[in-house]
Amino acid sequence: MILRERETDRGTLVAVCDDDLLGETVANGEVSLTVTEEFYGGEAVDREAVAASLAGASVANLVGTDAVGLAVEEGFVDEANVLDLDGTPHAQFLRY
Repeated sequence: MILRERETDRGTLVAVCDDDLLGETVANGEVSLTVTEEFYGGEAVDREAVAASLAGASVANLVGTDAVGLAVEEGFVDEANVLDLDGTPHAQFLRY
């Protein structure tokens, strides 16, 4: 997975995508998402690093089977809130 962290005025923003999705566009009807290098590009990391990053995130944006699956397994995202974009899972969370 590819992980990128940014500090914002509202805390840490974490973006995670599956390795093979960088540069791809996924869609479902009128909703589409382009997995850009600018937003998602970062460091290739393992599951433990992603879980640790999500634990400290104020906001997270996740795309891909591995990234979203990990967030669901670790309890950061409820599976009922996962969007399906042409077979690719996408989820976000916001923690106050």
